[in-house]
Amino acid sequence: MKLFSWNVNGIRAVIKKGDFGKFIAKYQPDILCLQETKAKQGQAEIDLPDYQEFWNDADRAGYSGTAIFSKIKPLEVRFGFTETINQKYNFQDQFGDGAREGRVTTLEFADFYLVTQYAPNAKRELERLEFREKIWDPAFLEYCQDLEKTKPVIFCGDLNVAHQEIDLARPKDNAGNAGFTPEERAGFQKYLDAGFIDSFRHFYPDTTDAYTWWTWRAQARARNIGWRIDYFCVSKSLKNRMKDARIYPDQTGSDHCPVSLELK
Repeated sequence: MKLFSWNVNGIRAVIKKGDFGKFIAKYQPDILCLQETKAKQGQAEIDLPDYQEFWNDADRAGYSGTAIFSKIKPLEVRFGFTETINQKYNFQDQFGDGAREGRVTTLEFADFYLVTQYAPNAKRELERLEFREKIWDPAFLEYCQDLEKTKPVIFCGDLNVAHQEIDLARPKDNAGNAGFTPEERAGFQKYLDAGFIDSFRHFYPDTTDAYTWWTWRAQARARNIGWRIDYFCVSKSLKNRMKDARIYPDQTGSDHCPVSLELK
């Protein structure tokens, strides 16, 4: 089973450029998780009869959003967090209601839950860092741990954080910047401390220059001055089912590239 995740940074633009169709034809994912779709279902011209589509759009038009396309029929589909999580955490900040930005979509299958998330960016001046540290990251971890009480969890997506220095090209220059603050890195570490496995680092613990996002500026992608901020993380109980995890830097169409997890 091949699972893919891709922040498309606007699904309509990727389709218009022709990159989305080429990607599907080349890799034929069994399940594809998308982030930053920036569209409602029906606004993008998609003809994928082999897939069921599950879209979670933001209240704000053309902003954020996630979707999952699956060849395998899920047992259940959930959008956002549970009511228990929503009541426990206050997702409202000066930028809006984080729980109404289409950032989390969950599919339940026979032997695992699959959750895709588009984590809020801490922003250039770190205006949303406190929200990330005290609200979003704890809420998402608690949500996954609640699911894990029933069956194993795979979560993926643009987590908007580079975990270790090896995960970005210029760690010293970016120390303390959005996506590489101690708070965000500690938030990701809590996923690992809770027993989740960073699948790419499980297979490639020392691989350098493996990035999933590049700024549009200064030919960063051509020079591979990037960050690894897109992940597949897996419950420890699924460790023996993991076959491989990969990054696809040659796939164009977005400022992010796809990542994948292959299960036995």
